[in-house]
Amino acid sequence: MMTASLSPFTSATALETAFADRLAAMLASHRGLGVYILVLANAAYDSALWAHLAPVLAARHSELADALTAALRQGRKLTEPDDDVLVFLKLHAIGFAHLQTLQSRRAGHWDLLFNPLRALRPTRTSGLKFQSLLCPFDPAGFHFNRPFLAREIFWQGDLAGKPARLLYNKFPFARLHGLLVPEPQRQLPQYLSPELHGWAWELCEEASVPGLCLGYNSVGAGASVNHLHFQSFVQPHPLPVQDPCFIHNGGKEPYPLPCQRFTDPAAAWVQLNQLHQHNTPYNLIYSQMCLHLIPRVAQDSPRLNAQNRGYGWSEMAGVVTLFSREAFEEMSAEAFEAELAGFPL
Repeated sequence: MMTASLSPFTSATALETAFADRLAAMLASHRGLGVYILVLANAAYDSALWAHLAPVLAARHSELADALTAALRQGRKLTEPDDDVLVFLKLHAIGFAHLQTLQSRRAGHWDLLFNPLRALRPTRTSGLKFQSLLCPFDPAGFHFNRPFLAREIFWQGDLAGKPARLLYNKFPFARLHGLLVPEPQRQLPQYLSPELHGWAWELCEEASVPGLCLGYNSVGAGASVNHLHFQSFVQPHPLPVQDPCFIHNGGKEPYPLPCQRFTDPAAAWVQLNQLHQHNTPYNLIYSQMCLHLIPRVAQDSPRLNAQNRGYGWSEMAGVVTLFSREAFEEMSAEAFEAELAGFPL
């Protein structure tokens, strides 16, 4: 874990180095399924990490498969979380030698990613019927204070004046992807407040990491955990939604769905508050001195198909993760634009 007195966002080099080193250290010191799955998925997203860690991951996969098979055959009670057991059984069915690393391509304005490991992620609340943006925090449900998640923490300490915790994203779909939880012990539900909106804005404004962004999914818009969190990532080039060609950025081209760009946090909150009052799901992308806001239909809308019901801030921002090679190779710019066009209210 990075030193608590230092922000994880002090420099791009420090963040990238610590991110990789901590993954290797976790794999060396923890033998369980959860850490293996986390390191595997993060390594598969980054070709350099994969080249470095694949031999160790292959050996660990074999060890874990033997241990799990023996436990199941002998009827022993499993001590690993059910989610991790199910994901590992799927990985074992695929076979380590057949696991594939991230591939990407551009289609028109859009970024397409082929990431089959992401398909193994548990749905949690992102698969539930939407009723309200505000759902009470459930101490008995999945949240980021669970003791078994302690080993998945990348950093914790004071950040922009608040205690915060940064965990690895177990199934990443962005570069240096983390789960950033402000004031985790307050056990806040995934319902944005003016205070934490301002905190996220300030964090991006003052960070020394070029391209640092925070994504946010409201309940009903792809949030999979009802514990207040943002998704941190580093974008080496602008997201499609940030392209100057689009009308919301001052250009002339229409975006496939309504998007608003704010350069003032107070003005952004006025709009967010209206969405809260109307119980409207939304996705956010915070970047330096800027926020892109996309209100949308709920994830359980009958207008959406099984695939795009799982879409969150990334897809709304123009980056779609696909789980099959066929879908990755066949998806066109027009087809993705048609999918996005199904999300406006």
